[in-house]
Amino acid sequence: MKARFHLPDFAGHFKFNLVFAELLAQRPQYFREGVEIASFYGVFPPSLWNGGRTQTGICDKFFIKGVLKAFNDRGIPLRFTFTNPMLEKKHLSDEFCNMVMHLADNGLNEAIVFSPLLEEYIRKNYPKYKLTSSTCKRITDGDQLCEEVGKDYHIVVIDYDLNHDFETLKKIPDKKKCELLVNACCNPGCPTRSEHYQAIGQQQIIYANHVRKYHDMPLNMERVKRENPGILRFDDCPCAGRTLFEIKELKNHISPDEIWNTYIPMGFEQFKIEGRTTDIFNLTEHYMYYMVKPECRDQARFEFMQLLVNNDVIQTNG
Repeated sequence: MKARFHLPDFAGHFKFNLVFAELLAQRPQYFREGVEIASFYGVFPPSLWNGGRTQTGICDKFFIKGVLKAFNDRGIPLRFTFTNPMLEKKHLSDEFCNMVMHLADNGLNEAIVFSPLLEEYIRKNYPKYKLTSSTCKRITDGDQLCEEVGKDYHIVVIDYDLNHDFETLKKIPDKKKCELLVNACCNPGCPTRSEHYQAIGQQQIIYANHVRKYHDMPLNMERVKRENPGILRFDDCPCAGRTLFEIKELKNHISPDEIWNTYIPMGFEQFKIEGRTTDIFNLTEHYMYYMVKPECRDQARFEFMQLLVNNDVIQTNG
């Protein structure tokens, strides 16, 4: 039995996730049966190809190499969220994204894709990368989903509106290839989700271009809003700040008991926890809730917090 979890933000949550990997290695008895870290996903800002969540900041080559070494030396892939739906051909030559791809091109690391243009580019120029088909594609038709699973992808992330559509899920031919997003914060059946992804993609491109031109100058967001009135209107989305306890009330939420009692027996073993822009207190509760045995959560949380203040577990020299 395997429960392979894909966890958020190897860059912004670098120390947090490295320490959690250490906790899993040191205290496996705290964890539910079969728990593995399948990948840490995200990007090194300011990646223009990024999608799904706007990621700001700047990572230098030294930090990138350190993060790659820290996780890859533990056998854990980094999986790049290169799911920007607004990419054009001119964006494929982005210097920063290609630099990251070169540094991580060791056969272990992966990429999540949405744009056919970028997918073709990666397959041609970086054939060692395993590719994941993104949930951003919003495939909710059962036949189309089965067709997508049959394509040359390492993993296909299922649209979370199908999380409890068991008639559709049962028909999937290769369930081990499919990944379920267990803690989606968005409203079920959100009518503007695809539009939101497009706005995020445009915002990421604006941010990355600004950083390239004005490395030390903050981006004037008020000016961006004036010049691009449509792309930032999702900034106040009420779903983004939901806690674990609010997410558990949504009908597309998958509980830990459902993972082990329903989905794993069906043949699924890939599970995604979202939270790239989640604060570490909320993210801690998600990790404890999904991967740690209920009777061990208090002890595991306490030891996790102790490890977080112990910098000896952090090795970033690449």
